[in-house]
Amino acid sequence: MTNNVVSPQDFEKKCKQAEREHEARKLEMLLERVKKQIEHRGDPTQKKVDVPKPPLVAVGNGIPRFLSRSVIFER
Repeated sequence: MTNNVVSPQDFEKKCKQAEREHEARKLEMLLERVKKQIEHRGDPTQKKVDVPKPPLVAVGNGIPRFLSRSVIFER
């Protein structure tokens, strides 16, 4: 029979190696995502992204107040 017991030092080493490999995979995925974004940015056939509209501002009593969309319909 073989001894399958792992020493605590070996376990720590394996955990650290697994963490490094996981971080490396995350970095590779991030780099791929950035590369795709750069490719799409240079592609003129892609649609432009619409810039979100600024929130509505109501001025009452001289104090500006931001309105949510639901406030308009409450009245």
